[in-house]
Order: sequence, then structure tokens, then C-alpha cells
Amino acid sequence: MTRKGSAGDVPFMRSMLAHAYAWRVNAFEAEIPLSRYVDNWGRPGDLAVIAHETGNRVGAAWLRVFRANEPGYGFVDENTPELSIAVVPSRRRHGLGQELMDALLEAARGAGHGAVSLSVEADSAAVGFYERNGFTHVREQDGGVVMVKRLD
Repeated sequence: MTRKGSAGDVPFMRSMLAHAYAWRVNAFEAEIPLSRYVDNWGRPGDLAVIAHETGNRVGAAWLRVFRANEPGYGFVDENTPELSIAVVPSRRRHGLGQELMDALLEAARGAGHGAVSLSVEADSAAVGFYERNGFTHVREQDGGVVMVKRLD
């Protein structure tokens, strides 16, 4: 099941950053701090959905709009929020990622967003997941692929 995320979910979302961006965490140089994806959560445009099973949070997907002077890895422009998504390792390959993606994209449309962007490791199996969900390649940089899905 999924539910709307709140400020109370930020510690869980912060813990999920290591799963969502493991390839960036392990990179020799991380020029963008991952905390940027959750710090001061609740600002305009922040959206999150949380997957839970038997009272335990098992996944999270969220959107955040970045400014050009403080971009995220998947930055496209100041109007396109960047998606982060992760499922705890023990619950992967059970459809939770798709459930989170569907719920978050629906919330993004409801919030009036015309597109959503993301960054993913170029050789990750997740590239296929994103392509199946309508994301297209925009550019490659630093071992990652920036992808965008139009919502309009």
C-alpha cells in the first residue's frame, strides 16, 4: 500500500537516499550533497509517497524542484521536479517500485507538473524500468543518464 508522505517520513527518506543513489555515494567525488534531496522538506513543490507493509515503511518515492544554482543530479530546469525512488532491498522485485511510481506520477499530475526528471546510473537495470514508465534519455554525464517523462 502507498500513502502520501509527510515531514515525519523525512528520516526514512534520508535513509533511502543510500539505496536510491548508491552509485553516487560510492563515487570518488560527489559534487552534489545527497542531503539536498530531503533537507528542509515541506517547501513548495515537495511531494512524497511511502510504501508500507504491516506497519513498516518499505519504500519511498518523492519529487523535489531544484534551482539552477543548487541543482540535483537529474536537473533539467527550475519547473521540472526531480524524482527519487527506492525500495528496501528485501522487498525489491515485488511490484512496490511500480506502485510507488504510479502513485507519485499521479500526484505530480495533480500538482500541475508537466514533466518529471531523474538521474540513474547508465548501466543500471533501473534504466529499463524508467523506459517502461515513459521516461526518455535527455543526456549522459558522469556515469549517469538524465531522463524525463512528460506528463501533459
